[in-house]
Amino acid sequence: MNAPKSERLHIALFGRRNTGKSSLINALTGQDLAIVSDVPGTTTDPVIKSMEILPLGPVVVIDTAGIDDVGELGELRKKKSYEVLSRTDLLLLVIDPRNGYGEFEKEVIHRAEEMKMPVIYVINKIDLYPEAKDNKYPEPKVFVSALTGEGIDELKQKIIDNAPKDWTLPTVVGDLVNPGDLVICVIPVDKAAPKGRLILPQQIVIRDIIDSECIAMVVKERELIQAFSFLNTKPSLVVTDASVYNKVAADTPSHIRLTSFSILFARYKGDLQTLVEGVRSVSKLRPGDRVLIAEACTHHPLADDIGRVKIPRWLMAQVGGEIEIEIKAGAGPLPENLSQYRLIVHCGACMINRREMLSRIMQARKAGVPIVNYGVIMAYIHGVLHRALSPFPNLQILIKDIQEEMQEEIETLRMLKYHGK
Repeated sequence: MNAPKSERLHIALFGRRNTGKSSLINALTGQDLAIVSDVPGTTTDPVIKSMEILPLGPVVVIDTAGIDDVGELGELRKKKSYEVLSRTDLLLLVIDPRNGYGEFEKEVIHRAEEMKMPVIYVINKIDLYPEAKDNKYPEPKVFVSALTGEGIDELKQKIIDNAPKDWTLPTVVGDLVNPGDLVICVIPVDKAAPKGRLILPQQIVIRDIIDSECIAMVVKERELIQAFSFLNTKPSLVVTDASVYNKVAADTPSHIRLTSFSILFARYKGDLQTLVEGVRSVSKLRPGDRVLIAEACTHHPLADDIGRVKIPRWLMAQVGGEIEIEIKAGAGPLPENLSQYRLIVHCGACMINRREMLSRIMQARKAGVPIVNYGVIMAYIHGVLHRALSPFPNLQILIKDIQEEMQEEIETLRMLKYHGK
C-alpha cells in the first residue's frame, strides 16, 4: 500500500546519544535503513523515513538527535528533536541501562504528557546488560536487543497496544481508485444478512467508493456480463464476494483489476502481506493436521457456512484426507496454545478493530503459525490468487514466489505418492 505520510502512524524515537535508536529502527524493519555508529551524536537532525513494519503496515519512523546533546549546536539539535513531537502519534523512549532513567528522560516524558501522547519505554542493549530486567522502569516497558533481535516482536505488540485508539488506515478502497472511476461490486444474496440489508464489509466498501468521489455499481454475479454490456467506459475495479470468485474472474475481462471484499479487509484491518505469505503453508498440510478457524463474530452458523463448512471441505479435498478443524468465535485473543495448529484461517475481521486484528497476527507470528484470511485462502483454492491481488503490484513478486514454491511442493507430493511413500 502506497499510503501518504499523513495517513501513516508516526513513531518518534527519543533517547540519549548512543542508546541505539538507529539500530532499533533497523531491527524493527529488518533492513539497514538507518546509519549506525558507535560515535555518539551520529544522528544530528531528525531523520524521517516512511517504511513498512510488519505486521503494522505503513508507518513513518522519526529518528532524533540525542536528548543529552551538548554545546550550542547540541541545543539547536535538541530543539529540532522536540519540534518533532507535534507530528508524533507514538513515542518510543530508548534507554541505555548504563545511563538508566534520569532527568533527560523525565523532560521528554513531561512534554509527551502535556500533549497526551502515548509513550513506550524501550530498554535497549539487554544482551549486554541482562541484569537491567531487575530494575524498576516505568510501564509500558519492553526489554530489547537491537543487535540480537530479542524483544523486537514484543515491542511491535506494545506499539499495537499503545497506538492511539483512532489509529487505522484511512480508506478501504479509496487509494486504489481516482475520483470519477467506476467500481463494480458483485454481491450475491447472502443468507447470513437480514432481508433487505447488506453485510457490513459490503456496506463499508460501497460507502468508501462514494466518499472517494467514485461511482459504485452493484450487481449480483449472474448479472455481471450484462452489466459490462451496458457500459461504454471501462471499470477501474471489480470487487466481488469471495464465494463467487470463479464466476466473476471468468466473466471479468483480464485487463480489469479484480479483488474481493475480504482481501480489501485483510489490508484495512490487518496486514495483507503477512496474510498472503500464510498461503505458503496450505500445500504443506497433511491429513491429521490441526487448523484453527478464527471468527471475529458469533453469528449463527448456516448449513453451508463459509468458515465452518466450505473452507474445511476445500482444505480436506486438497489434502486428500481428514484434518482436525477447531473454531474460535468472537472477539478477544486467540487460544494460548497456538503452536498445536499448522494453520490459522481468519475471517475478514469486520467486527473487530485493526488493533485487535494486528494483535492476533502478532500472536500467530510469535507462535510460529502461518495465518491467512478467508479471501486470500479462497482465492488460492480457486486458482485466482494472482488475479485477486491484481490491485496490489507490490505483492506480485511475492505471489510469483509463493506459487512457484507451492508448485514444487505439489510435484514432490505427487512423486512420493507415485513411489508409494
